[in-house]
Amino acid sequence: MILPDFLCTGGEKKVDVTAMARLFSYVDVTDSGFIAAVLAIAFNPLFWNVVARWEHKTRALSRVFGSPHAACYCLGAVILMLNCVRSHCFTEAMKSQPKLEGLDCHWAYYSGLAILSVGTLFVISSFLALGFTGTFLGDYFGILMEAKVTSFPFSVLDNPMYWGSTAVYLGWALMHASPAGLLLTAVVAISYTIAMLYEGPFTEEIYRQKQKGVKNK
Repeated sequence: MILPDFLCTGGEKKVDVTAMARLFSYVDVTDSGFIAAVLAIAFNPLFWNVVARWEHKTRALSRVFGSPHAACYCLGAVILMLNCVRSHCFTEAMKSQPKLEGLDCHWAYYSGLAILSVGTLFVISSFLALGFTGTFLGDYFGILMEAKVTSFPFSVLDNPMYWGSTAVYLGWALMHASPAGLLLTAVVAISYTIAMLYEGPFTEEIYRQKQKGVKNK
């Protein structure tokens, strides 16, 4: 992200601590809308990881819905609704807090639009490459892919769905010249990073068990 000049000092463009303090002085972290957005951001990956691991251990959702595919589609629908709630809370939190004058300009708006567009490209192309069940934790339901996806965007970036989503929020925050949005984007990035630390090894173990089962046949 390119910072405006008032956030940088000297020819090397080093971030000034005072400028950063000024940036976040615009954010009221005690505002109920901001707190709701933080909770929504943190809750979503926690929810789908807990539910998916519970399903992997018990197969309870598959029994309730009659098949792993039906259960996965149901969880996916819930995740999509939760993501809509998160985006709504994010936007409302930005609206309730002041804009930053240094970002309230054309260059910041169009930079944000470009970042949002790239993020959307990563999210949509990830979904098309993985399919619905691949996107929404189908491997936890026993719906395993035949081979690792290596086509775009996975050919240029690990976890492009998560980083694409983070870029969407970053772009949205810049378009609104919102310090609160920038801070919430950092919360999104942290939440996704934690989720990746849990999901990556667990998913790899699922496929290791699959390969072990194939070799034992």
